[in-house]
Amino acid sequence: MTRTEPSTRPGPVAELHEIRELALAGPGEKATETQHAKGKLTARERIELLLDQGSFREVEQLRRHRATGFGLESKKPYTDGVITGWGTVEGHTVFVYAHDFRIFGGALGEAHATKIHKIMDMAIAAGAPLVSLNDGAGARIQEGVSALAGYGGIFQRNTRASGVIPQISVMLGPCAGGAAYSPALTDFVFMVRETSQMFITGPDVVKAVTGEEITQNGLGGADVHAETSGVAHFAYDDEETCIAEVRYLLTMLPSNSREMPPGFPGDDRPDRPTPLLRDLVPSDPSAAYDMHKVMAELVDDGEYLEIHERWARNIVCALARLDGEVVGIVANQPQALAGVLDIEASEKAARFVQMCDAFNIPLVTLLDVPGFLPGVDQEHGGIIRHGAKLLYAYCNATVPRISLILRKAYGGAYIVMDSQSIGADLTYAWPTNEIAVMGAEGAANVIFRRQIAEATDPDAMRARMVKEYKAELMHPYYAAERGLVDDVIDPAETRDVLISSLAMLRNKHADLPVRKHGNPPQ
Repeated sequence: MTRTEPSTRPGPVAELHEIRELALAGPGEKATETQHAKGKLTARERIELLLDQGSFREVEQLRRHRATGFGLESKKPYTDGVITGWGTVEGHTVFVYAHDFRIFGGALGEAHATKIHKIMDMAIAAGAPLVSLNDGAGARIQEGVSALAGYGGIFQRNTRASGVIPQISVMLGPCAGGAAYSPALTDFVFMVRETSQMFITGPDVVKAVTGEEITQNGLGGADVHAETSGVAHFAYDDEETCIAEVRYLLTMLPSNSREMPPGFPGDDRPDRPTPLLRDLVPSDPSAAYDMHKVMAELVDDGEYLEIHERWARNIVCALARLDGEVVGIVANQPQALAGVLDIEASEKAARFVQMCDAFNIPLVTLLDVPGFLPGVDQEHGGIIRHGAKLLYAYCNATVPRISLILRKAYGGAYIVMDSQSIGADLTYAWPTNEIAVMGAEGAANVIFRRQIAEATDPDAMRARMVKEYKAELMHPYYAAERGLVDDVIDPAETRDVLISSLAMLRNKHADLPVRKHGNPPQ
């Protein structure tokens, strides 16, 4: 952030520099010390961490509210508690607004909201990402419904910008009531442990209505939203690390939906063999392994950014690079619930697929899925509706789509996980693949129920029928022989195959039917 030296000349220019100094200083050292004592940075310090050095250009720095009553007429600080403007991250334009908790607790008033509306409109018009650094106490009660209406304008612009420009919400303080809906409308939510909270009704209201006692962090802290609710995509211990990761995420995203994600040539050879993959996946379909190790072998330099790492762990969603180009990876995780699809996994993956499709990020799906999770809770919770979200997201995606079947691919879950039948451009399989309606044991129990029941040795008969079913319908080349898999490949060649296939699909163009919008399952 640059600061012009004060002029030594008297008159209007000197006055301008004095006013700017007041605006930059904020409410004073005491307020800054109080902010730092809470383990929090000031709004301007956060912007300096986010943007390239010296690139920030502030908008409406001298804006002040015009409200009266409740003592407001005597308190008219510059910026009105929100700093707005634009700068660059790794040379790419990024718009930002940051609540200044030192001024009115970062609460939103009419002028405050108007500044946010303007910078959001500018971001949409310029086709550049928008980052909000949130640290505010909600609506400014003294301004009444005028302040409340300001949130409506933010929500409307969040929705208009959805799928047009990347929107990232960084929660660095409290966010309560209706204010929490803006982050929920954005593409990514970052939170900092201990200092950031999000909830619709706070602990006092919860206690008054339900009698439950809970702390702010227990109700809506970073770990709660990263592990339980799924509201937060990322959670970090401190603001510096959090904002550094926001910068990293921005390098993986295009500026808008009309552009491709930025490429980054690296040293990892595109044809690098991956022989370790031959032994990473056990041949026993019931044995667990860590899908992260498979991903690390495939992607450039073993690096990827996992989204929602701690929520719905039975599926992995990550951004990575293959030959320097950004890809979105969706992968079942056999280490968690055997990699089944359930309500939360379906929601997590569906949202990720939609984000990748909106911002021209090709999709690579790694399958090892035994099916959907059975159970009364899942059925009553709407697994049909939630599973359909993932199905809809894949079917609606027009970006390049490649699926790779590592081992199990059973039933409806196989179809939903971007099978060839729902539009995957290319489908590959390893020699360990088992593509079937269900596992061999379950299938044999259904098909050969009578023979097993009438046998003198039911266990021996069952084992024989399982072996027969596997040999007939579940051998690794069954799907390839019927055109459901494009090729069965050596695991050691997987990286090379994926990169060459994505290069071929780079200029893929697919049109959706003309319509106002779809009506996806909710």
